Amino acid sequence: MAVRSLIRWACAAFIAGTAVGGLAAIGAQLPQPPDLAALKAAYRRPAAIPFPADDPFSDAKRELGDTLFHDKGLSVDGSTACATCHIQAQGFSDGRERGKGVSGQRLGRHTPSLWNLAWTHLLFWDGRAQNLEQQVFGPLESPDEMAQPKDSLIARLAADPQYQAAFAKAFPDNPKVSADNLAKAIATYERTLVSPPTRFDRWVEGDDNALSAQEVDGFKLFTGKAGCANCHTGYAFTDGNFYDVGLPDADRGRGAVLHLDAADHAFKTPGLRELKRSAPYMHDGSLATLDDVLAHYEHGITERKTVAPDLVRPLSLTAQDRAALLAFLGTLSSEQDPQPLTQIVTETVRPETVAVPVTTISQHEKQFSPTHVSIKQGSHLWILNNDTRTHNVRVFDPKLDFDSGAQEPGETVEIAFPATGSFLVFCGIHPRMELYVDVSK
Repeated sequence: MAVRSLIRWACAAFIAGTAVGGLAAIGAQLPQPPDLAALKAAYRRPAAIPFPADDPFSDAKRELGDTLFHDKGLSVDGSTACATCHIQAQGFSDGRERGKGVSGQRLGRHTPSLWNLAWTHLLFWDGRAQNLEQQVFGPLESPDEMAQPKDSLIARLAADPQYQAAFAKAFPDNPKVSADNLAKAIATYERTLVSPPTRFDRWVEGDDNALSAQEVDGFKLFTGKAGCANCHTGYAFTDGNFYDVGLPDADRGRGAVLHLDAADHAFKTPGLRELKRSAPYMHDGSLATLDDVLAHYEHGITERKTVAPDLVRPLSLTAQDRAALLAFLGTLSSEQDPQPLTQIVTETVRPETVAVPVTTISQHEKQFSPTHVSIKQGSHLWILNNDTRTHNVRVFDPKLDFDSGAQEPGETVEIAFPATGSFLVFCGIHPRMELYVDVSK
């Protein structure tokens, strides 16, 4: 099964099997535990790394990206590389509550881990970059991080014979040092930072002795009573969506990016692979241990209207529950220092479903249905929110820029498609929700 289908199927499996998030939010009774084999399959390791069609993988591009990632010369004063803050031994984070860049000023948010970003749609805690290529120049040009103006950086690299040769090798069809090529090289390297298999993966693949009974109980709690799987889904243990989880700071997060009050305090769900190496936790680095994280979800949530309905509330864990959950989470980290992959298997991301000729789309449990449609030029598409959550329907395309604003449960959004082509419709709050629209004459 291809990666995108796997992730979409994984989400559907939890919705069908557990239905914890929305039901728990309205106090419904929890269903019987789902089939363990189906749960395992939903977290199975993907067979290939997805790469976009406009930035395919090559060994030379990855090698150049690796060099650039570790080059302190990319910062204005030569003191800071990407790897200075994204330290492999610390889960590609930095072990600090808030990092510091060339300015010496404490940064506004915790340094996120870089493991498994190949499966990520939007980057930064607030999702302000559409992809890894866009993300690259965020820290490079930030005055508090690397403070390197793009033009001066490209000029310096272009004057270096070794970089000239490396760029030409990595981009034989466009052999020059450019900002676009630099971003593609670093993005290629970052997509190959796939966390290695752990005991959990051996258990998923059929080794029943790889986990203890307590660890298996923790997995059942994770995907059941505790509701962790409402947001932490798939191999990387993240759905890539944005949630307000009730932390007490004033940071608007995704709301500021979307200019949408309904998305205030919402931040991207972090992946949980190599978790024991990436403390402290949360977007603000405010929780020092995993015990602190569990305590927050039990009795530390700041009450406000934007808190995600996906959180199980109230959450009550026994001491035995907490011990089992912590034991399970420990199985997602390597016993030895994790190393990135050396053998790379890739796939190109494309829509995988057959387009159906309908004009009405439903939203339910953070999914569009159907997910691939065909319509005629000049036609309208109606998208009905049958979910319990606020959505934000968006299209970013040279032919169409559409933003629905806050689409509340029960509301319908209408989109007109004035031009032919293929369009991606997604939710700005839950970007794993994707709808492909093929428009023809």
